[in-house]
Amino acid sequence: MVEDIWNLEFRTEDETCQFYNAYACWHGFVMRKDDIVRDNEGRIICRQLVCNKEGWRNMRYLDLDDRLREARSLTRTKCSARLRVKHDYGCGRWKVSYFVESHNHDMTAPPQFVYLVSANHRLTVIDKVQVKNLHNFGVKTCYIIGYIAFQKGGYHHASFTRKDLYNHIDCYRRSKVKNGDANAADGQSIVEYHCFGDIVAFDSMYKKNKYNKPLVIFSGCNHHGQIVIFDSGLLSDETTDTYKWLLETFVESMGGKSPKALITDGDLAMRDAIKNILPNATHWLCGWHL
Repeated sequence: MVEDIWNLEFRTEDETCQFYNAYACWHGFVMRKDDIVRDNEGRIICRQLVCNKEGWRNMRYLDLDDRLREARSLTRTKCSARLRVKHDYGCGRWKVSYFVESHNHDMTAPPQFVYLVSANHRLTVIDKVQVKNLHNFGVKTCYIIGYIAFQKGGYHHASFTRKDLYNHIDCYRRSKVKNGDANAADGQSIVEYHCFGDIVAFDSMYKKNKYNKPLVIFSGCNHHGQIVIFDSGLLSDETTDTYKWLLETFVESMGGKSPKALITDGDLAMRDAIKNILPNATHWLCGWHL
């Protein structure tokens, strides 16, 4: 194993970091980036990766007179485990120049639990895409992590925890808020829209919520004559541009299906937005506003 690592070559510095991080996870410790060496042009030509227990904490940080809180517990043990690579200009590869396998401390966690170490929590790009698609389809977060864990052969093979997933989805939801405007639709609403969404009532309830902002509701009628809610949006204002954004987001969240007819009040901004975004839809006025 050690001889194999000495013979390794990497295409990029990032590839080296990914390898040693995976190696650290497999052996139950946490990797930390350490020293680098640059050439005259400022390019990195040498990178050292170490165990997170390498070195000692500088004592000056422990003897501060104006400390507001207690110092964190000492965790470094001057561990010598490390991997150093240098860039070979001849072949353009990063080659291992120094490697120490042994540690002077117990491992942080057994390999099957190393994913619980906070430094190893991360969603890969593939995980993020899959989570986004499942979330947009209306799958609950608690089911998403179970599905991904099943794909990977167990929770200990997942690179993130339940809390990481909830945090990621929360950030994704916040990213969909544009200039204070937001809309929301769940999986059941999407299913009902595809069944009964040919005619949609597009109505604004003016500042009836605690945020003091217009609340727009997309609703329809099912086969039992009952009102069903397809989507809703909390807006910062009632301009044409805002309504255009809301209609675009509504159609996108419904899988690209546009309604055949919309019923609104006599709001001119709504009318202009419908003409621009849904030119093929029939626009009717609500009976209360005739």
